[in-house]
Amino acid sequence: MARPVKSRKVCQLPDYIEFGPLNMESSKEPLTLTIDEYETIRIIDKEGFSQEQCGEFMKVARTTIQQIYTQARHKIALALVDGHPIRIEGGQYRLCEGEEEFCDCGGCEKHRLNRRH
Repeated sequence: MARPVKSRKVCQLPDYIEFGPLNMESSKEPLTLTIDEYETIRIIDKEGFSQEQCGEFMKVARTTIQQIYTQARHKIALALVDGHPIRIEGGQYRLCEGEEEFCDCGGCEKHRLNRRH
């Protein structure tokens, strides 16, 4: 029996969920980047953290992050090279509740609001 998939903690949902080539004449099928794949790209590539740090933030093992990150980068490469649109939705995630004292991921709206008080 397969092991159940553990939900990954996500600090915020993306502001933009659809991307595509400017010449939308393309009839290519859109690729779906999951919310948890988006979060790994945000934390590792935008924030500059390691896969191990990303795993700590998302509450999963580094090896899980490595798999998610590899899948996300493959989808992004296909979109860039072959002109597929990307849509960000779905996945195995849970939105951060702000329960941790501080998550240091740079994107959590609830933690940013708590720091102001």
